[in-house]
Amino acid sequence: MDPMEALITQIQGLSSSAADISRLHTILKQTTVDVSLRSYSDHLPSLLTNLDPSLHSLGFLYILDASIAIPVSKPQAEILVPIVTTFIVACSVEQIQLAPDKFVSVCKKLKDQVVLLEAPIRGVAPMLTAVRKLQVSTERLTPLHPEFLLLCLLSKSYKTGLSILDDDIFEVDQPRDLFLFFYYGGIICIGQKRFQKALDLLHNVVTAPMSTLNAIAVEAYKKYILVSLIRHGQFSTNLPKYSSSAAQRNLKNFCLPYIELANSYGIGKIALLEEYVQTNTEKFESDNNLGLVKQVVSSMYKRNIQRLTQTYLTLSLQDIANTVQLNSAKDAEMHVLQMIQDGEIYAMINQKDGMVSFLEDPEQYKTCEMIEHIDSSIQRVMALSRKLATVDEQISCDPMYLSKVGRERQRYDFDDFDVPQKFNI
Repeated sequence: MDPMEALITQIQGLSSSAADISRLHTILKQTTVDVSLRSYSDHLPSLLTNLDPSLHSLGFLYILDASIAIPVSKPQAEILVPIVTTFIVACSVEQIQLAPDKFVSVCKKLKDQVVLLEAPIRGVAPMLTAVRKLQVSTERLTPLHPEFLLLCLLSKSYKTGLSILDDDIFEVDQPRDLFLFFYYGGIICIGQKRFQKALDLLHNVVTAPMSTLNAIAVEAYKKYILVSLIRHGQFSTNLPKYSSSAAQRNLKNFCLPYIELANSYGIGKIALLEEYVQTNTEKFESDNNLGLVKQVVSSMYKRNIQRLTQTYLTLSLQDIANTVQLNSAKDAEMHVLQMIQDGEIYAMINQKDGMVSFLEDPEQYKTCEMIEHIDSSIQRVMALSRKLATVDEQISCDPMYLSKVGRERQRYDFDDFDVPQKFNI
C-alpha cells in the first residue's frame, strides 16, 4: 500500500476515541511521517478530500501544515485558502489543541495567503474563530491575536477587531505577541476614534518590560504622543516608574520630532504648530502618521474653543473664529457643532444673531442608565482587584521568583536588629 494511503487509513481508523487520537498523535509526531508528508507536498491537498475536518481534525491538521509549508503562488493560494478556512471553522477544539504549534502555523500561513491575494478580509472571520478555538481562556494571549488584528487593520474591519480588545489579558507566552497585540489594538481604536482606549493600549506597549528597546515600542510611543495631544491636549515625557530602564533612557531619542511637536502644541499658537508640521511633513509621512498629525492640528482648534467655555458665557461665532484663528464664522460654527455632537462642550447656537451660549454639563448622574454604568464599572474594578490578588499570590509562591529574590535580597544577621529579650503578655 502507498505510504500516504496507509497514513490516511490510520487517520480514519484512529479518530473515534480519546485513546485512539492519542495513539494517532504519537504516530504523527514521528520524524519519518513528517518527512514523508513534506516529500508528498504537491499531492497532499488531493489527499485531504478523503478526510472530514470535523472528525479527523488532528490528521487533517498535520497534512494541511505539510501541504502549505513551502511558499505558494497566487493560483495555489486560491485553492488552499478555502480548504484552510473550512478546516478552521469545522475542526475539533480538543484535537487541534493537541498540536497548537501546527495549528498556529497553518493559521499564519492563511494570513500570508490572503495578503498575497490582496484580500485580507477573507481571513478575518476564520482567524477570529481560530483565536477562540486556540484559547484556553479569554485571559490568555495566543500567537494568533496579533495576526487577527493585523488582518482587521489591512481590511479596515476595525469594529471586528474591537471584539477581542476588551478581554483582560493575564497570561502571555511570547513577549512579541504582547507588544504587537497592544500596538495593533491601539491603531484599531484610533481608527474608531476611541482615543482613550487607544492611549491605554499604547501605554501598555511603552511601559511593558523590555531588556532592550524594540521597534514596536518606538512606533507605539510616536502614536502615544499624538493621541495624548488629541485626547488631553498635553503630553509629558516622564514615563511611570514601573517602565523599563531601556524605555526611560532611549525612547525619547528615537521620537524627537514628535516631542518637539508636543512642545509646539503646548505653546497654543496654531500658526507655529502648522509651520512645524509643514517643515516635518516628510518625516511624519514616512512614519505613516501624517493623518494622525493632522488630527492633532485640528484638535488645537477644539482645545482653544474649550478654553473659551471657561471664560465666557456667550460669544459670537466671529469672535470665536478670530480668537482660535479660524478662517470664518462658518468654520467656527462647524467646529462648535461637531464638538457639541461629540459631547466635548455643552452649548447652544443662535443662528439668527450668530451667538453661542456655553452651558453647564446637564448630566446629573442619577438616571438608571448612569447608575447601571457606575455599578458595572465598580464590579469590573472589584473583579480585577481579586484577579490581581490571585496573581500576586501565585508569583509570591513561584520557585523561580523566590530564588531570584533570594539571590538579590541583602542577607541580615540577628545582630542587625534590636530584638527585645522580654515580652509583656
